[in-house]
Amino acid sequence: MAKNIAVIGDAETVKGFSAVGLDIFPCDDMEHAARLLRNLADGDGYAIIYLTEEVYNSVEKERARCEERLTPAIIPIPGVRGSLATGRKRLSSFVERAVGSDIIFND
Repeated sequence: MAKNIAVIGDAETVKGFSAVGLDIFPCDDMEHAARLLRNLADGDGYAIIYLTEEVYNSVEKERARCEERLTPAIIPIPGVRGSLATGRKRLSSFVERAVGSDIIFND
């Protein structure tokens, strides 16, 4: 079965993703975003779920549940208001765990 890609975030950020075939879920209410993430992750239809950084930072409990599984991959993306550096911090922590030092950003 083919799996899709979803994008959850504010309407202004996610609307462009539908043009390239991704399933968009506009959401400004963070409680609703957590329920939405849980529903999408518990289903079998999505391999990747992109979250705007604002949503990503506010649904920590649901993200933690998802990170215990292989799929879906939960990936933060910047919103229209700009980057909160969430993705960069996450990547930096992965690199540091893998090699013992942050060789990419040198923070």
